[in-house]
Amino acid sequence: MENLTWEIAHLAHVELLTPKLDESIRFFHEILGMYITEVSGNSAYLRAYDDYEHHTLKLTVHRHSGIGHFAWRARSQESLGARAKAIEATGFGIGWEDHECGYGEAYKFRYPDGHICELYFDSNKYKPTRETQSALKNTSSKFPGRGMNVRRIDHLNLLARDIRAFANFQFGVLGGRNTERIEFEDGPKGVWVSVNNKSYDLAITEDHSGLNGRFHHLTYAVNSREEVLLAADIALENGVFIETGPHKHAIQQTFFLYLYEPGGNRIEIANPTARLILDPDYETIVWNREERMKGQAWGLKTVESFHTRGTPMPDELL
Repeated sequence: MENLTWEIAHLAHVELLTPKLDESIRFFHEILGMYITEVSGNSAYLRAYDDYEHHTLKLTVHRHSGIGHFAWRARSQESLGARAKAIEATGFGIGWEDHECGYGEAYKFRYPDGHICELYFDSNKYKPTRETQSALKNTSSKFPGRGMNVRRIDHLNLLARDIRAFANFQFGVLGGRNTERIEFEDGPKGVWVSVNNKSYDLAITEDHSGLNGRFHHLTYAVNSREEVLLAADIALENGVFIETGPHKHAIQQTFFLYLYEPGGNRIEIANPTARLILDPDYETIVWNREERMKGQAWGLKTVESFHTRGTPMPDELL
């Protein structure tokens, strides 16, 4: 069995760049049903109703779409120090900085493909107001009863030109388990990363654009597959572009719906509770070319844009 490092707790938050900040805020607040916890300068901070921290999404105005940074929360202050030291030794470290929004100190670094990431432990946990207090004390805030009613952040999918380098850095330096991967004759095409008992918090898939550090999608979870179907109706009624779904992935078995938010970034609404990784000597599931050519779980062919579209788009950078 491989020697696993378990010093990261979970995916914590993601910063998305948008050229249409007000429209993007409306999309996540009114259409997805997220709470706005803070607006400061050129950024807005939002959370789903059962996210326990101040925010899981930061929206920042920018001339093009894409990802600004994402963050992992470490399991302890000691884990944070150990992983920061390991990252520093690779030459990918940027350094320590005061975290924003009342969080503690964070260590900033780059992944091999250029994606910027933060690692922290000291948190700013959300404190509900009288208006947002849930009737159930084990829920972070009240069910919003608005839009798609997303419950929590689930996972992030990034694009990378060199999948092997990204995976080697993730598993060799940061830690976690490779739950599933796509492997063709000429090398890996996708890798799914679990840092806890969820089947994945991060996915990395191949970028064919020639660009570095791009974003594929961010996923928020809802409580049931029926709510994914309702989300499709809500998208339809509000003129939100549906790229593909509702349907079921073969890899990880997530029931999915893919949308574009107004800034151009791809967002997934999903019911991802099909699989938990409890097996202590779990072996990575490997998918080959022939298996992937069969499409999704029930035979839906993957739309071409899912393989080719990431943000920023090349024409946004001209």
